[in-house]
Amino acid sequence: MKINWGTAIVLAFIGFIGFILFFIVRMSTDNRANHDLVTEDYYKAELEYQKEIDAQNNSTKDVAQLQVKKQSDGLRIEFPENLSPEKIKGTVSLYRPSNKQLDFNLPISLSDNHLLIPDKRLLDGRWDIKVAWTYQDKEYLHKENITY
Repeated sequence: MKINWGTAIVLAFIGFIGFILFFIVRMSTDNRANHDLVTEDYYKAELEYQKEIDAQNNSTKDVAQLQVKKQSDGLRIEFPENLSPEKIKGTVSLYRPSNKQLDFNLPISLSDNHLLIPDKRLLDGRWDIKVAWTYQDKEYLHKENITY
């Protein structure tokens, strides 16, 4: 049986449309392609953004820069040496862009000028770290992206 040009073009269109429909059905039902908003309360977080900008400016103005270092036993967050560790309060938020079930928050309670996040809590991959802390009623914020 011979296929003429018209039949070949119609078969090509049917094959292409079938492939596109298969691709759409597969991507809409696959859990790996499930992408949510970055945060649940996105618009509320957007209104709070100016406070974050002010806190980040405080940390650069007051020379209160943190250092985040990867070590064999975990992730070490070092606070400035000139600050009293007992007066530092706040939280460390670790956000995993690829899986929101891995996100967690840690309260800051220091006896020394560093905080260690154990290696068993962190999987390999990208993490967004947000350290929001206060010292003598002044708010500071440090944001960093690392690949662990």
